[in-house]
Amino acid sequence: MHNDMMDEGGCARRAPFALMVYGDHMEPEFKEGAVIIIDPDYPHTHGSYVVADYEGEVYFRRFEVRDEQAYLIAENPKHPEIKLVSNYRIRGVVTQQARNRKLGLPKAKHYV
Repeated sequence: MHNDMMDEGGCARRAPFALMVYGDHMEPEFKEGAVIIIDPDYPHTHGSYVVADYEGEVYFRRFEVRDEQAYLIAENPKHPEIKLVSNYRIRGVVTQQARNRKLGLPKAKHYV
């Protein structure tokens, strides 16, 4: 495999990956400790849950477009929306939340 197809961990860049949710930004839909599956090849659209790079930070938020302007929206209303005014990169779309009985999710939940 060519070096441009590999990331630092040895996995293909376009392979789905899992992340653990930290914080309360995406509650109540995604509780802290939830495991989410992200697909870098799935196209993001208005309303998609995404992992995005913006201004040196990585965010897990809902992607919205209003009046041709893109935003990252936290599900928890105590956190402000982020207006994407400079370059951003969508790393991938959340396709699944893994089952977690401890967090009250008895079976996996799919989003696409």
